[in-house]
Amino acid sequence: MSNETAQKIARQNDLFRKNFGNSNSEEGEIKGKYSVTTGFNSLPLGQRLAATITIRNFDNFNSDNDPYKEHDIGQFKQNSHTILWKIDYYDTNYEYGSPEPSDPNQTRRVLTAMLSNEY
Repeated sequence: MSNETAQKIARQNDLFRKNFGNSNSEEGEIKGKYSVTTGFNSLPLGQRLAATITIRNFDNFNSDNDPYKEHDIGQFKQNSHTILWKIDYYDTNYEYGSPEPSDPNQTRRVLTAMLSNEY
């Protein structure tokens, strides 16, 4: 994958994650869904809300946690838990992988928030 394509995907992922829903970019509308795992959902409401805000504002990307420079995964500590979030790319029917993750017309994102031991 070219550096230009990775940057395009990273911009789209950032917009999607930060806006919690359909987001417009210069490349088009970025559509997708958000999900949480059973473990994440078992956290007290205040902790889930705090984690959601941290996911939305996450910007601690580096060569160790973002080797492909797509901004598609993040991890952080909250209280006694390690929270992980991940963005996956699907086709427009959410059945298969996206044929072209950098093209919003062919891609639907799914951001999943989880406890790290659920990954």
